[in-house]
Amino acid sequence: MLLLVGLGNPGREYASHRHNVGFMAIDELARRAKADAFREKFSGEYAKGELLEEPLILLKPMTYMNESGRSVQAAMTFFKVPPKDVIVLHDELDLPFGDVRLKMGGGHAGHNGLRAIMAVAGPDFGRLRVGIGRPPPGFRGEIADYVLSSFDAVERATLPDVLKTAGDTVLDVIRRGFDAAMNARNTRPKLKKPKDPAPPA
Repeated sequence: MLLLVGLGNPGREYASHRHNVGFMAIDELARRAKADAFREKFSGEYAKGELLEEPLILLKPMTYMNESGRSVQAAMTFFKVPPKDVIVLHDELDLPFGDVRLKMGGGHAGHNGLRAIMAVAGPDFGRLRVGIGRPPPGFRGEIADYVLSSFDAVERATLPDVLKTAGDTVLDVIRRGFDAAMNARNTRPKLKKPKDPAPPA
């Protein structure tokens, strides 16, 4: 059983923000997994589903980012899920918008949701990092202002494809295992070197 945790902030005013892309990805997975309706528990909302005959628990903590660990710990304890079977889907400033990458363990890079989960579960859980990029030149405000702002029109047009990629990546984890999926998904295709021109006859 996998526990898939999407990070975000509750409330309609946050729903479209970059910081809530984890919630968006969980909703995409719930649709694919034909999950039952989300219900309130574990200081959050959770649903059960299945992909490729793998049972899934889908969780959206409703505690705000810096208290996400409380919700995750409660769900892990109730379902007896070890950290290695937890995948946290979250926004990632250090990836360009649209990039989706897997990572096992590591630090929190200032992400308050990850920081809160690490405080209760340690660092050794899976992360599915959905790139939102850094603020563009000329952006007025702090990093917090950027992540708590909505995707722009160009990004919104591409967002369904990004969420599809996130869902495909989770399917890959189920199909091949985390390490194999990480190696396959995180490897950028090598550009072919142009052939040397044929020598003159």
